[in-house]
Amino acid sequence: MKELTITTESFQKDVLEADKPVLVDFWADWCGPCRMLGPVVEGIADKYSDKIVVGKVNVDEQPELAAKFSIMTIPTLIVFKNGQPVNTSVGVKTEEEILALL
Repeated sequence: MKELTITTESFQKDVLEADKPVLVDFWADWCGPCRMLGPVVEGIADKYSDKIVVGKVNVDEQPELAAKFSIMTIPTLIVFKNGQPVNTSVGVKTEEEILALL
């Protein structure tokens, strides 16, 4: 499964109402570390689509969501369970480190 592109309009349905944990990657095209993390997040989306939802929020295109979650540095990963943020990670991480957040 490919990662979802999450927008302000789809956030409620895609993240808050999801029936599985959701890993949200806040990123931007111009961000070098975001481009390094991208393939790791994509791999997690492919391998674990039966257990989790993986979504991406482009902070340049969705500044309201970035502001809502006080995103100051990217890449930032936030794990949501039952509609609530439960873990946050900033910077490039390995697959193992990201799975530990879940």
